[in-house]
Amino acid sequence: MLFCAMAGAVGDFPSLKGMDVNPDEHAIQDFLQVLEKHRIDCEREGKYEEAEMARTRLQQLREHEENRRREELRSQQLQERLGVEEAHMKELQEFNEIWDRKVEEFEAHARNLQNTLGSRHKAEYQAYLEKIRRETEPRTPRWSKDLLNLRKIQETLAKMKKYGEAGKTKAQADAVEEKEHQMWKAKREQKLGALEDQFMHKQQLEMTGLVKRIQSGREEQKQARKSELERLLQRYHNVKTQLESQQKIIQQRVEKYPLNAPGGSRPSTAKSRPITA
Repeated sequence: MLFCAMAGAVGDFPSLKGMDVNPDEHAIQDFLQVLEKHRIDCEREGKYEEAEMARTRLQQLREHEENRRREELRSQQLQERLGVEEAHMKELQEFNEIWDRKVEEFEAHARNLQNTLGSRHKAEYQAYLEKIRRETEPRTPRWSKDLLNLRKIQETLAKMKKYGEAGKTKAQADAVEEKEHQMWKAKREQKLGALEDQFMHKQQLEMTGLVKRIQSGREEQKQARKSELERLLQRYHNVKTQLESQQKIIQQRVEKYPLNAPGGSRPSTAKSRPITA
């Protein structure tokens, strides 16, 4: 019969010579069934030597297939873990690139706001200086009664042709006028300085407020980046833990039922899409 005819080939068993090229699982299962049936038939027909050869080769083939499936499983699971790592690294790189652009855009906008405000302050400051110098009272000195009286005496003496006395009175009046002019100028500059300081303080408060708002926005952005990174890392941890758990279950199944278990674990979703919750 056919099975007995196959017995002659069992000794050499050329079918074992290509097991490392990942043969079709269904074909292997079919061949194992054929070989097992052949062993039973030989045993039933009293062909014990052929039955022993079939049993030995059957055991060899099973061990070979079990080892091949274990190795295939290890290789596939390693690729799945590497796929998760690669997806995580790619997502992490994209995350950093996106946030680096956000930070750069934020800082550019902040510099623009500060430069714009600084330019406006400079223009407003110059305009304000011109305004207070033009409008702040008293814009001219207010001469004392003593000086006005000396000038009147000076004019009277000159009309009376008393030029010597008029000259002395003029010199005295000039000295009083210079003194009063310096006093007026000092008081005016002090008043202008106070107005200028007040205006500059107002501008400084405005700039300080802008800087504080920028810093607050910078801290909010920093916290948002930190929180999003923590969520990304947690998603990666969850996916990695879930994959390891699934792989462990499949490993246990393959160790217990090596020929009944699938040839490898199910493809991980981490291979085909980014790590997500």
